[in-house]
Amino acid sequence: MFPDEETATRWFESHVWPEGRHCPRCGSTETTETPRGSMPYWCGACRKRFSVRTGTAMERTKIPLRKWAFAIYIEMTSLKGVSSMKLHRDLGITQKSAWFMLHRIREAWNVENPEPFAGPVEIDETYVGGARKNMSKWKRQNTHPAHWRKTRTAVAGALDRKTRTVRAQVIESADYDTLQSFVAASADEGAKVFTDEHPSYGNMPFDHETINHSVGEYVRDQVHTNGIESFWATLKRAHKGVFHKLSHKHLQRYVNEFAGRYGVRDQDTMAQMAIVA
Repeated sequence: MFPDEETATRWFESHVWPEGRHCPRCGSTETTETPRGSMPYWCGACRKRFSVRTGTAMERTKIPLRKWAFAIYIEMTSLKGVSSMKLHRDLGITQKSAWFMLHRIREAWNVENPEPFAGPVEIDETYVGGARKNMSKWKRQNTHPAHWRKTRTAVAGALDRKTRTVRAQVIESADYDTLQSFVAASADEGAKVFTDEHPSYGNMPFDHETINHSVGEYVRDQVHTNGIESFWATLKRAHKGVFHKLSHKHLQRYVNEFAGRYGVRDQDTMAQMAIVA
């Protein structure tokens, strides 16, 4: 599909401007082509040059659009994601450029102020980070459990059973106020909510049922959190098998990407690529 830079450019333009070319800054359709390198279009309204990269994840990069298309394809077809080391070898670019490209692609999955789920909604929390079993014997013996927990980062997640859509957020702690706020933002007022027995989910103003994992109960009729736990499993397989370390600084980007991809995993590959483009 992308034998040269021209075909890649046309493909990106068809998705960035599906209803015709317009200025990404002011929205004007009063545009003309100009024969000037990296900024081939001119807006007659705001009188500025632009390209298909302007206002997208590819803005201010010199990496060819053909390699951007390849990077998006490789990332979308890798269930557990792709490391920057592999991408730099596949595309023949530096590891720093590959790392930069992957983070730009992840930013495409960031959705601001999403609508709450109509439900039923599964809510759960997990921890990402160093496992105690991976510490040396000396560290296990001399590290207080409270300190060890600080090396891990809490993530709260919600799954809408009807749309199979996931929303996840890095949180400072899994305390009562934090989890209650997350549930309130993720579930519509009339939604039915399913959680485990974590005490922070108590007294919620929802039609709420819990499953008691501590006594070996995992499914009771329609009461379970297996859907959101399946999402956690995918995220953690990527953590352990591909990335090995996810820093707190960038964790939300990885979470956004995997949550977004989870909701479109049944779509065609080209449809998934179009979402990122």
